[in-house]
Amino acid sequence: MIWRLYSSDRSWVFSVWNQWCVFYAAAACLLFTPVRADDTCPSSCACAREWGTVNCSSADEETDVPTEIPTWTSTLILKGRNISTLSTRAFTPNGTELEIITLLLPNNGIQAIEPYAFRGLTRLHVLDLSHNQLESISPRAFHGLPELRSLYLNSSFLPPATAQLQNALSAQTLRNLHRLELAGNDLKSIPLEKLDIYRLHDLVLVNNSLEKIERENISSLYRQKRIRVYLSLNPFRCNCDLEAFYYWLKNSSQCPDAARILCSEPESKRGIPVEKLRGEDVDCMNENLELKSFHNFSAICSEPFFSMICDLHWENTSM
Repeated sequence: MIWRLYSSDRSWVFSVWNQWCVFYAAAACLLFTPVRADDTCPSSCACAREWGTVNCSSADEETDVPTEIPTWTSTLILKGRNISTLSTRAFTPNGTELEIITLLLPNNGIQAIEPYAFRGLTRLHVLDLSHNQLESISPRAFHGLPELRSLYLNSSFLPPATAQLQNALSAQTLRNLHRLELAGNDLKSIPLEKLDIYRLHDLVLVNNSLEKIERENISSLYRQKRIRVYLSLNPFRCNCDLEAFYYWLKNSSQCPDAARILCSEPESKRGIPVEKLRGEDVDCMNENLELKSFHNFSAICSEPFFSMICDLHWENTSM
């Protein structure tokens, strides 16, 4: 009986001893294992791990995207770093995908975006590239961003890149894009394929160089009622070319800033809200008839028999 008790006690002691050994071994591993580099805050950055935020702004001496961005980052802010080029896999050079949801890159002097610059950011929802100096943008610049919802490109493009913009804003690449801001880029036309093949809810084209909106774009706007287009501070020419846009503006609520869309030309209509014009101000039929009459009159006046009468007509109308 005593031997059995002794054996039982000895087994219990060994069991407790083994548990303590395992505990201390685990503690030692945690204590002496170095912190992974991809979990530390990059130098010259401020990190708030509880919020998932890494802020690397105002580092004038930095010319590149910081390396070893923490894997826990959900919001990455880079501002004022003099980054001239966003190269391929600029944010995931080692091929490791990141969980970044919001990427803010304003005022970095970015001049070029290479193909697949954002590859590895498959969860990205918000991308802000406003107030840069883009001269070149690859047609595949935004490839690999299937979840992108909001893209801000305000005051970002120099003339060479403006011509490349339509290829970069591919509907196939940006199939889930809901908001696109392109204010202040001197755009003379909407740099998108047909609007009805996008899922846009908000398209901001304020403060560009739009003189008219093409009829095919107006047709697309009629078909997709969900989209809202912002168009104030553009130099619209209030003539016959604006007819389709004028009637869309009058009969649709898809332009929240309609009251601030003003005529730039002709001089007689400058400053007048487009929606306050009269139908005859943009009536293509009347304008075409007047033009046709003018051409017919000119042809008649070229005949020697009528030349004297025409001279008298022009003299009287000029008085």
